[in-house]
Amino acid sequence: MKKLLTLTALVLTAQASAATLTVWNHFTDASEVAWLQAQAAAYTKASGHKVSIVSVPLDQIPDKLIQAAPKGQGPDLIVTLPQDRLGQLAAAGVIEPLDRYLTTRTDLDKTALSAMTYGGKLFGLPMFAESVALIYNKKLVPKAPATWDEFIRAAQANTANGRYGFLMDLSNAYANYGVFSAYGGYIFKNNAGTLNVKDVGIGNAGAQKALGLLNDLRYRYKLVPEGVSADAAKGAFVDGRLAMFITGPWDMGDIRKAGIDFGITTLPTPPGATGKWSPFVGVQGVILNAYGKNKVASSALARSLVSRASQTSFNQAGGRIPVSLAARTQLKSNPVVQGFGRAISAGTPMPNVPQMGSIWGPWGNAVAQAVQKPTPDYRSILDAAMKEINGSIK
Repeated sequence: MKKLLTLTALVLTAQASAATLTVWNHFTDASEVAWLQAQAAAYTKASGHKVSIVSVPLDQIPDKLIQAAPKGQGPDLIVTLPQDRLGQLAAAGVIEPLDRYLTTRTDLDKTALSAMTYGGKLFGLPMFAESVALIYNKKLVPKAPATWDEFIRAAQANTANGRYGFLMDLSNAYANYGVFSAYGGYIFKNNAGTLNVKDVGIGNAGAQKALGLLNDLRYRYKLVPEGVSADAAKGAFVDGRLAMFITGPWDMGDIRKAGIDFGITTLPTPPGATGKWSPFVGVQGVILNAYGKNKVASSALARSLVSRASQTSFNQAGGRIPVSLAARTQLKSNPVVQGFGRAISAGTPMPNVPQMGSIWGPWGNAVAQAVQKPTPDYRSILDAAMKEINGSIK
């Protein structure tokens, strides 16, 4: 039935005068580029509209769109844009709200939809996402730890004689956001799809507890030595010397090549936390030019790109984690899709407002300071970070 509705929409689109849609695309992987070309060809065959794919480096897309769109230039749609630039483009008025073009949202991950929402409006159709998760070596940890005590026991049992139970870059604020979220910390308060940039929550009591837990992983539990980087943790894991670490889909290719029998799960709820571990989620989606002259045709192409079938084939082309729930079901035998899919659904979208640029430096410095020595003054560390953040945002 869904396929029939999609075909009907394409036929109706084709009844209008044929157009040539310009798509800006930043993919560099040959398989992903070939996938997009095949999707465009299928859309042209079904709708009669031609598609011109133009390669534009990802870091150049936002500024080029802001300059070109008001002049009637630029693309009809962009495949794809990360949500962290969404607020800038929405505020500039160069991207189109998509609520009226989307007939149903039930198949799209709610976290991904939230990531593409700015000011209460949906500005992008999410296509794929990523987050960190807990990766474990089944030879050393046969079963995913379900509780914090199980996690600590498994980690400590595997820490000896050149082997490590758990490693990660403790100073990496992005990778550790899930701990902040579990204790009630947040970046900006989310009020029904609108982020309040005047309400910053990484200096609250929950954030203080989060820093304490990160410090405990080094000095109390004696799991993570000083100077451990993300690359060092991955290296130990692919060598079979590490039982568990936190990383994202970007490392799974090397892990698979190493022949590690791995599992992927969420980090268990930390002790005394008020919520569950909820990592940062990055989402990329399809967006439309607000000044485009072919919005109906462009929206039909956008919807086809985020469909179950398209997201399934896109995963098979380049390994991206789909946000279509039906695509995840179809890929149920893929442990990477299933593991990270659960983490993404449990996660928190990275803020998509420009003010996030004022957060990273002070927050990152606070996290790094908190793990440099046993039990530092977390309150003063966070107060200094908040003073800098609030001054910058004002």
